[in-house]
Amino acid sequence: MIIELPQVGESVTEGVIGKWLVSVGDRVERFDPLVEVITDKVNMEMPSPVSGTLTAILADEGITVPMGAPIAEMDTPAESGDMANVSDSPMQEPATNERPSPSAERIGSLLKDVAPVGPTGSGGPTSADRPKPDGARRKRYSPAVLRLAEENSVDLERITGTGISGRVTLKDVRGFIQATDTQAAAEAVSPAPEPLSPKADAHADDIRVPLSPVRRMIADNMIRSASQIPQAWTLVEVDASGLVSRRAAIRDDFQNREGVGITYLPFVAKAVAVALRENPLLNSSWDGDAIVYKRRVNIGIAAAAPDGLVVPVVHDADTLSIAGIARKIADLTDRARRGRLTLDDVQGGTFTLNNTGVLGSVSSQPLVAFPQAAILTTEAIVKRPVVVGDAIAIRSMMNLCMSFDHRIMDGSEASAFINAVKHSLESIGSETSIY
Repeated sequence: MIIELPQVGESVTEGVIGKWLVSVGDRVERFDPLVEVITDKVNMEMPSPVSGTLTAILADEGITVPMGAPIAEMDTPAESGDMANVSDSPMQEPATNERPSPSAERIGSLLKDVAPVGPTGSGGPTSADRPKPDGARRKRYSPAVLRLAEENSVDLERITGTGISGRVTLKDVRGFIQATDTQAAAEAVSPAPEPLSPKADAHADDIRVPLSPVRRMIADNMIRSASQIPQAWTLVEVDASGLVSRRAAIRDDFQNREGVGITYLPFVAKAVAVALRENPLLNSSWDGDAIVYKRRVNIGIAAAAPDGLVVPVVHDADTLSIAGIARKIADLTDRARRGRLTLDDVQGGTFTLNNTGVLGSVSSQPLVAFPQAAILTTEAIVKRPVVVGDAIAIRSMMNLCMSFDHRIMDGSEASAFINAVKHSLESIGSETSIY
C-alpha cells in the first residue's frame, strides 16, 4: 500500500522529509514513529498509519513534498484488518487496552528544544511504557531505535521518551549516548562533517556543512520576506524604570502564587496587544489587491532552537491580563522545551514579538514574518544617564525596534503604534495591576 504525507494543518501545504526512522525491510507497528517531517510551523514525527513491512521509500531525506503526496510503500497483511488508506488512519487510537495520551491523537510532536530568545522530558518511563519481552518489546520501540540501542549497548529503560505517548525516539537514544558514552561512541552516532578535499574553488582547511532541512526552510522564508515585502524600520527609546521597579516588587509573590516566573515580556506583550486594538492596520496582512484586517490579536513569540526557529502564538492576547499572558508564555515555553507543542500552538499569528534583548542586543532590524504587517523587538534594558526635565538622571532605558510592510502603512501609522506601546510601558508604576 502507498503511504502518503497526511494533512497536518490548514495552512501547511508542504513538508520536508527530515529523517527516515526506519529502513526498507523493517517491520513497523501501527503508530510507531515512521519519519521526521519538517514544516514551516513545527518539526514532528509522523507515526505509521498501519502495521507492516516497509518495502520502498519514495521521498528521500531533504526532499520537499506536498501534503497528500506518496512518500513510501508498505506491505500490510490482509488479515491484520488495518485500513488501506493512510488518510483515515493517523488520528485513530491504537488497538490496545491503554488509552493514548492527547499527544498520540495528533500527527506529530515538536522535536527541537527551544527557549524564547531572539529572532532569527519529564520523569522516567512508567511501567506501562517499559518494553515487554520478546515480541511485545518491538511494539514499544521502532526497529531503528532497537538497532541503534543494540549497537551501542544502551538500556532503553533508562531513557525518557519524548515522542508520541512517551515513545523513545532516535533523537532520545542519540542524546543519551552523547551524554553517557565515550567520545568515540558519540562520534559514531553523530559524526562530524568531513572537510572538503582540496579543490580549485576551496581551501584545504575549509569545512563544508550541508544545510539541514530546517536551516534551508528558514532561509527560504527569510528570502521571501526580504524580497517580497518592502520593509521600513523605526526605533523609539522607552524609559523602563517603572517597569523594572514594578516587576521587582511582584516577582517573588508571583512566583509563589502562580508557580511560574514573570519577565518583562508579558508587560510588553500586553502593551502591544492593546496598541494593536487601537491601531488595527498593524494587525493586518497584504493580499495583492486588498489589505486584510485580522479580527483576533494573536501575538507570536519568536524563539530560537539549535537547529531552527519556532514561533509559539499567544492567541487573543488582548483579552488576557499581564498575569494571563505570563502564564501562557510559560506554558508554551515549557511544552516547547519538552517537545509538546501542537500545530494550534504555532498557527494563526497576526503580529510577531522578538525578545532580542536577552541576547544583549540594544538595537536590531528584524525581518517581517510573511505575510504579517510588522514585527517588534524588545532590546536590552540598560541603565544610562538621560535628561529628565532640566536635570540628568540615571534611568533604565530600553529600545523598541520595529520593521513594517511599507505597502500596508506609512511612517505615520507605524509611529502611532510604536509610540502607543512606548506610552503604555512608561505609564507602568507601583499601582499597575497585573490581573
